[in-house]
Amino acid sequence: MRIGQGYDVHAFGDGDHVMLGGVRVPHERGVLAHSDGDVVLHALCDAMLGALALGDIGRHFPPSDERWRGADSRRFLRHCNELIAQRGYRVGNADVTVVCERPKVGPHAQAMREAIAADLGIDLDAVSVKATTSEKLGFTGRGEGIAATAICLLVPL
Repeated sequence: MRIGQGYDVHAFGDGDHVMLGGVRVPHERGVLAHSDGDVVLHALCDAMLGALALGDIGRHFPPSDERWRGADSRRFLRHCNELIAQRGYRVGNADVTVVCERPKVGPHAQAMREAIAADLGIDLDAVSVKATTSEKLGFTGRGEGIAATAICLLVPL
């Protein structure tokens, strides 16, 4: 078995939604990002890649590459899953925490779990998505941005 952890953060900018876990979540702001800025999937990709010492999401999808401008991060997740399978593993379970004051994640967490489970080809009960605030402290507390942490366990095929 292998364990990986990931972290991602994006500043808020202009827009009317954020992408979280492959789900379009209405919000009065968007995020500043090269791709769609999905902190949930970016953190999870980093956890998956880290578990097999394959670098980070930026190595595989560099923000300097115009091919990834506005890209759907579900594509990144599926790619990472393919890399894992090629090395004889699959995701056993994944646990993600979103850190923000707003938007409220709870009403969308089930849809995020479903999207992630579908893209990884794993059971829904192997995917956890939850949220917390930072009690109005730091950049997330001031509403300047959003962050996510993720951990995943890889098991042999």
